[in-house]
Amino acid sequence: MQVSRLRYLIAYDVCDPKRLYKVHKKVEAYAIGGQKSFYECWLTKNELNQFKKELIDLLELGEDRIFIFQIPPNTEPQLFGKAKLQPISPFLII
Repeated sequence: MQVSRLRYLIAYDVCDPKRLYKVHKKVEAYAIGGQKSFYECWLTKNELNQFKKELIDLLELGEDRIFIFQIPPNTEPQLFGKAKLQPISPFLII
C-alpha cells in the first residue's frame, strides 16, 4: 500500500518560552528541514491530523499562532543565498 505524503510549511509564533520550546521540539520531530520558526514537513493525512492534535494541546490559543500551509506538489522553490534543497530520497520516518 503506497502512502501519499504532502509537503507543508509550518510557521509558528509562541509567546511563552516554555511553550515555545515544546512546540519547537514537536515541529522539529516532524520536519525534514527548517530555520527558526519555519519548517518543511512531509506528512500523510493521518500524520497531519495527529500533528495538529499534538500542537493544539501545547498552545495557549488566545496568545499563540501556528500556520500550516500545504505546498502544491508541482511547486519549485526559489533559492537565494546559502539556501539548499533538503534531500527527501530515500525518505524514512521511524
